Amino acid sequence: MSISYLEAIREAQSFALENDENVFIYGQDVGAFGGAFKATKDLFQKHPDRVIDSPISEDAMVGLAVGAAIEGMRPIIEMQFADFSSVGFNQIVNQAATLYWRTAVSCPITIRLPSGGTPGSGPFHSQCMETIYAHYPGTIVMAPATVEDAYSMLLEAI
Repeated sequence: MSISYLEAIREAQSFALENDENVFIYGQDVGAFGGAFKATKDLFQKHPDRVIDSPISEDAMVGLAVGAAIEGMRPIIEMQFADFSSVGFNQIVNQAATLYWRTAVSCPITIRLPSGGTPGSGPFHSQCMETIYAHYPGTIVMAPATVEDAYSMLLEAI
């Protein structure tokens, strides 16, 4: 692929939205603003009913995704930074990840966690949470190494 990692993420999300009416993206500033890193740039214009801005409440974001997934939707949650997923930790590991074993109901949600930091990010925008989530049954952690991986693995997750 001759596109950037970010463009691959955007293209995968666009493809998913185009090909499955049950897919939607939910997160802070993902709508008209296009997301903190522009991973949803222009997607709101194409799918205004399915690229939805959330309140600043990671716990509520994941809770909404769990409920939507139970009802057959395929939510993609975009957290602005992986660090803030800790606010939604209970919903992720105790609700979403264990739902199938408690109820025999699938909970197909995708949570995108930008991580690793950028210059000047400081301690609250640079944590890598992958190893924490990888240790919880019911979660699948994907860490794409290439642009091609970013595209194909995101579609696989969705």
